[in-house]
Amino acid sequence: MMEPIVASSDSQNLDALLERLEDHRRKIQEQVKRVIVGQSDVIEQLMICLWVGGHSLITGLPGLAKTLLVRTIARTLGLTFHRIQFTPDLMPSDITGTDIIEEDLASGRRTWVFVRGPVFANVILADEINRTPPKTQAALLEAMQEGSVTVRGVTYPLDRPFFVLATQNPIELEGTYPLPEAQLDRFMFNIIIDYLSEADELQVVRDTTLAEEYVAEAVTTARDILDFHRLVRRIPIADDVSQYAVRLVRSSRPNENGCPDFVKQWVQYGASLRAGQFLVLGGKARALLQGRFNVSCEDIRALAFPVLRHRVLLNFHAESDRITPDQLIHRLLEAVPPPRSGL
Repeated sequence: MMEPIVASSDSQNLDALLERLEDHRRKIQEQVKRVIVGQSDVIEQLMICLWVGGHSLITGLPGLAKTLLVRTIARTLGLTFHRIQFTPDLMPSDITGTDIIEEDLASGRRTWVFVRGPVFANVILADEINRTPPKTQAALLEAMQEGSVTVRGVTYPLDRPFFVLATQNPIELEGTYPLPEAQLDRFMFNIIIDYLSEADELQVVRDTTLAEEYVAEAVTTARDILDFHRLVRRIPIADDVSQYAVRLVRSSRPNENGCPDFVKQWVQYGASLRAGQFLVLGGKARALLQGRFNVSCEDIRALAFPVLRHRVLLNFHAESDRITPDQLIHRLLEAVPPPRSGL
């Protein structure tokens, strides 16, 4: 039997928080849609990621408004935003900050002073993260994992909430340093952003060639976002839905008993434990964003692509057969049916 979401003593506080979340969700979508045309799936996935407190990798061609989208969401949420352009000569200290020697003009005394780097913001856009060497990538990825940075043996906590949205350009491979699979695993989602439809592209051309330019307004605060993080984790999920998420992840591993034959044929390494955690947390956030207080298997299936596509490593057989991660995930969803009670 499913346990109640909260005890009766704080049910009123929960109801108020749920109403506040629904009000903010509506206002956030209104603000974002005034600036960003189309890309509804991308916006939903970003909102789920932010509601959970995870990080996302955004893969898309140049000129698809990735920076504008992230900047708009950050401004709408009332969060601080920094954009870091990753280049081959970027150093770890360019991200985290560094100690400098500062001299007191009155006494002549010199002391070490820490100058904070751009990582000290609520939302970080790591633009073209695969263009910088692994040492610099690791500096950001450590901040993602630990929520802090360490310089000269001193640890400095990062601002909360803290989100990293990193972009990759899929067509320019020369001079890039692809993220290792173990580092990719730290990203909750790999979000694919594609070209707009003709109608949406026409609207963008019209809107961006006028004299007026709309700037999104803040409708929430960092404290609200932290409250919503706690709320997401309190949403109930049935055991069979959680089990379905775990079965889906385990079926992607070629060494797992009972995995489909095509997984054994095409997959070198399957998804990690984090995949199941993010499927469940993402399912809870998706349910809330759609005004529901229970997670269904459809929530899990809808998030399988952004959660799994960067966690399933295909082998040379899949490459020779021209199988993509999304094609494999589609077949995986067909091979692992959801329980009837979770539909």
